[in-house]
Amino acid sequence: MSSENPATDGTDGNEMGDGGQAGSVWDVVVVGAGPAGASAAHAAASAGRRVLLLEKSELPRYKTCGGGIIGPSRDALPPGFVLPFKDRVSAVTFSLNGKYTRTKRSKKMLFGLINRPEFDAQLVEHAQKAGAELRTGVTVTRVEQHGSSVPDRRTVALGLQDGETILARAVVGADGSASRIGAHVGVEMDQVDLGLEAEIPVPETVAEDWRGRVLIDWGPIPGSYGWVFPKGDTLTVGVISAKGEGAATKRYLEDFIARLGLAGFEPSISSGHLTRCRADDSPLSRGRVLVCGDAAGLLEPWTREGISFALRSGRLAGEWAVRVSEAHDAVDARRQALNYAFAVKAGLGVEMAVGKRMLAVFERKPGLLHAAITSLRPAWNAFARITRGSTTLGELVRTHPVAGRALARLDR
Repeated sequence: MSSENPATDGTDGNEMGDGGQAGSVWDVVVVGAGPAGASAAHAAASAGRRVLLLEKSELPRYKTCGGGIIGPSRDALPPGFVLPFKDRVSAVTFSLNGKYTRTKRSKKMLFGLINRPEFDAQLVEHAQKAGAELRTGVTVTRVEQHGSSVPDRRTVALGLQDGETILARAVVGADGSASRIGAHVGVEMDQVDLGLEAEIPVPETVAEDWRGRVLIDWGPIPGSYGWVFPKGDTLTVGVISAKGEGAATKRYLEDFIARLGLAGFEPSISSGHLTRCRADDSPLSRGRVLVCGDAAGLLEPWTREGISFALRSGRLAGEWAVRVSEAHDAVDARRQALNYAFAVKAGLGVEMAVGKRMLAVFERKPGLLHAAITSLRPAWNAFARITRGSTTLGELVRTHPVAGRALARLDR
């Protein structure tokens, strides 16, 4: 990798900064300080580049998220990162819309549970320790790669809500599922789901009953499911289903909480969010701008798990943004951006393709999948291996002929 870093001294001379005044060109600017953005900033800063991380909120901030950290997430964390687990899960209770309940246990930890405000803030701290500069309370309203705000073809201009212009050799968009940077790139989504969640403080006697165990309930709406994730003296209870089923999804959450005997406890937070999954041919870059995580529509379509996709795509985006920042012309920048897209599609894209097939099967035959995972040892072992990170859905289908044939039959 080239050691050239033309903006290190901050006196490039061709750029405009605050209010159009002379300023500096950053090597990489990352928009959004969630797991994807913090991972991108860490990767770029670790390569010795001058990195600015922008976040519209003040940190720490709450995010609607179950907070499950599976094996691929742990493997993608920065070196030395200590996960702030609130609980370690070794048992899963499965139910089919409240019926046919069965608990499966493992001798080893399956996955851990975190609170997003603490987890995200810690990721940002690691990015800062690597050399990234953080600015919070900043909203990007404009992205320009041509025009009066752009001094040369190697530069991207980001316009802020307060009128300031920030210049960069490469930009990484990690600003969530309603991403402004994603809109600039032209990201298209073909699956949108609504997640509703409640953080419910509970007495110690209730918390103890859930310690080390989660609940996954296959729901009444096609493609829906609910979860209970214990985090000390609080239970994170949520449901998710396709957008357009808002009233039914809200009713599912209410019924789910009542069925669990938790209706008498007042939630400390009730929230909702939309998850968006990219179309197969959706772009991941435009010029010197890359997108990752939710901004790129990268998540597992069946479970809608997004943290591992955010961490992994963020790290890739940060690494390739360094190469884009070093590109001296549009052809080279395009080549590096295409290499980033190839890396994402070769790994995460394969997992997403299998996940879409699993979602289609689940929508039609939730009872069959429930019976398989609770009654067939190979199915439960596959679930355990995926959550621990020793395999992925894609690897499982590719390397195990029986799994591949079973999914092909279910497809039909």
